[in-house]
Amino acid sequence: MYLAQSFMSEHKQHNPQQPLILAVEDHDDSLLLISYALESLGCRFICQKDSATTLLVAKEYQPDLIMLDILLPSINGIDVMGYLKQEPLTCKIPVVAVTALADREDQERIMQAGFAGYLCKPYMIEELELVIRRLLWSKFKFFSPYQLCQE
Repeated sequence: MYLAQSFMSEHKQHNPQQPLILAVEDHDDSLLLISYALESLGCRFICQKDSATTLLVAKEYQPDLIMLDILLPSINGIDVMGYLKQEPLTCKIPVVAVTALADREDQERIMQAGFAGYLCKPYMIEELELVIRRLLWSKFKFFSPYQLCQE
């Protein structure tokens, strides 16, 4: 399957016990930051810039969690969320909004759209870790950055 502007972490592909997270973000710097954060947490990940193919990628790879920017150029994150919730293969995947929309009304609108969590940019890696642990705690063993440095 051809995935425009997507990449998957290579060194974590062989460890299916660790969560697979799909990160959809149109800004290179933000995408790089989230990929470093996910790697430091011991997660496998797919990073993608094009929201138009998010549903296809989610159906193909069945990630454990989706980190989704809201303000995307082709299809906004709330619309993508609607497509994900309509599809039987993706409707149960938790989706976290990662956005610069910070006021209370925006947050309520985003959560009412069915998102499982909300991260306001800029965020700290600890905040990202808390959201991931909260949503995936029962399934996976996580490594702290300190534990990874000891290996």
